[in-house]
Amino acid sequence: MRWICETEEDRFTLLSLSLIHTSSWLHRSISSQQSTMAYTFRSLTHFSISAIFLFIFLSSFTFTSTEAYDALDPNGNITIKWDIISWTPDGYVAVVTMYNFQQYRHISPPGWTLGWTWAKKEVIWSMMGGQTTEQGDCSKYKSAQPHCCKKTPTVVDLLPGTPYNQQIANCCKGGVINSWAQDPDNYASSFQVSVGAAGTTNKTVKPPKNFTLLAPGPGYTCGPAVVGKPTKFITPDGRRVTQAMMTWNVTCTYSQFLAQKTPTCCVSLSSFYNETIVPCPTCTCGCQNNATHPGSCVNANSPYLASVVNGPGKNSLTPLVQCTKHMCPIRVHWHVKLNYKEYWRVKVTITNFNYRMNYSQWNLVVQHPNFDNLTQIFSFNYKPLTPYSSINDTAMLWGVKFYNDFLNQAGPLGNVQSELLFRKDKSTFTFEKGWAFPRRIYFNGDNCVMPPPDAYPYLPNAGTRLSFSLLALLTTCMAVFFVFV
Repeated sequence: MRWICETEEDRFTLLSLSLIHTSSWLHRSISSQQSTMAYTFRSLTHFSISAIFLFIFLSSFTFTSTEAYDALDPNGNITIKWDIISWTPDGYVAVVTMYNFQQYRHISPPGWTLGWTWAKKEVIWSMMGGQTTEQGDCSKYKSAQPHCCKKTPTVVDLLPGTPYNQQIANCCKGGVINSWAQDPDNYASSFQVSVGAAGTTNKTVKPPKNFTLLAPGPGYTCGPAVVGKPTKFITPDGRRVTQAMMTWNVTCTYSQFLAQKTPTCCVSLSSFYNETIVPCPTCTCGCQNNATHPGSCVNANSPYLASVVNGPGKNSLTPLVQCTKHMCPIRVHWHVKLNYKEYWRVKVTITNFNYRMNYSQWNLVVQHPNFDNLTQIFSFNYKPLTPYSSINDTAMLWGVKFYNDFLNQAGPLGNVQSELLFRKDKSTFTFEKGWAFPRRIYFNGDNCVMPPPDAYPYLPNAGTRLSFSLLALLTTCMAVFFVFV
């Protein structure tokens, strides 16, 4: 039997319950037997408990963590293909390509960083489309100097504007890779590497080990390199097909819990039929604590704002957020704006509270049952996602190029907004019980924290108003009656 536990605490609880249940069962079994069999059962009891402990111990190694699973993109991953395209006197030349098969999670600036460990004593003689961050100790090479001699090289993409004689296809984007659904023409990144001291046949070369992918921070876990079918390449004229000598595939999956310990976004709600504005939950992404952690947030009207933002750590990936009750870098506000006879209207606003981050190529994924009846969307791009086969309740939204696809850092321009017009389906439409609000929202692939359901703006109860009105009318009539009597 294979148990699925979310955390170590769940595993401890399951272990405790199993031991309690087992001990109780053994006690009842022993008590129900004749005294003449007591010794035999005591022996069996000791054996059973030992066997159970052994079973639970071994089962703990088969627990499956569900933290990296994304229900809206269950097959999303980054696949690395290592294609050996030719042999050299002491090694080979390979093209390494990263394919982003995630529908809505992309790699943003400052881009990806790829690392691995060589299986033997390989060196990198030269590279195109990428470079290692360190050369390492190449002192034993007297004539020609390798590009990198480190056992664990770290590779980054080249920047736009790199000379053409140093480029290959799909390179030189500064490490930025767009998501597969948002920009299918730019979902890959490649570099070429010439490897020496590696072996010169399919039987003597060994794939690298321990792949790591930063994009640009942590979050991805990469599996081992697996031999796959040789990749086929089509010449530019489309008339000839060649193939790699050998191909290795590496699959990297994302976990939001590995990427950061706290959430990165939250959701607030409001509606035309209720004056209540439901804010993001307090301390969603941390709490203001300038006493013990100075600089954890910045007040928008602080006279020292510019010096703090441009001070030490201005290029850090750690957010520097505006002081709010929720302390999140991103807030998404969903406002039920208008109600028509055949339609209803929603306004969506995304606000950036991070002073250190401009979000380029941002996207929003929203889950709501009425997206099947989306009629019009203003100033955002839209694409339906169908993770549940024919059920169309998930939408991907992103900005219009050169208009609002760039979400500025915290400040007056640090927001983008749009409106959505839905047609009413009389069989399902209602404003009651929070139906008009989204079930789940992702920003740039990270799950945003929703307010608790009991805090949603409630629809005024017409029955309560009617009862109150009838009571008032009856009281008035009785008063009039007694006056005239």
